[in-house]
Amino acid sequence: MLYALEMLGLVAFAASGSFAAVWARLDVFGVVVLGLTTALGGGIIRDVLLGINPPTTLRTWPYLAVCAATAIAVFAFHPVLAKLRKAVLLADAVGLGVFATSGTAIALNAGAPVYTACLVGMTTGIGGGALRDVLLREIPLVLRKEIYALAALAGAVLVGVGHLVHLPAGPVTVFAAAVVVTVRVLALWRKWNAPVARGTGVE
Repeated sequence: MLYALEMLGLVAFAASGSFAAVWARLDVFGVVVLGLTTALGGGIIRDVLLGINPPTTLRTWPYLAVCAATAIAVFAFHPVLAKLRKAVLLADAVGLGVFATSGTAIALNAGAPVYTACLVGMTTGIGGGALRDVLLREIPLVLRKEIYALAALAGAVLVGVGHLVHLPAGPVTVFAAAVVVTVRVLALWRKWNAPVARGTGVE
């Protein structure tokens, strides 16, 4: 279950990062690098925090292959796929939900306390996107737009609570990922944002 969810998240985040690279007019190498960074960055941070060395995504070739193939597909077919901008945003939301919840489950399986696992899960969800934005010289999306990190944390907490009350891990993880995706999509649709400091010219 976790492996299937991670592969789904990899494709979603690799597509998101690759489209960002295409829109920034990077060359094919840059598109692949940004796709890999977005998809694998959160998992690498997770494994480093959990002491898993070397990180899982760098030890198993399908992770790199899936991400690279997705990035190349986006580079090759972006004129057609660019019309699906909403689908790209949905892909990013799916990646966020999958990685935040599966990251929490992996941390719990590694013996981390629930509190720690929730923070690791949230970081897994937002880490790749933050690295993507830094490479593009942008303020990370997680710090400035809509409900992003809070949605990831909510999903992580749901997985943690399910673990505490001994609910089946698989269904709980899927349900929590669906909650994250729903909250993220609603935030995009309704333009929900966390409060910002008043008097800065941004409300």
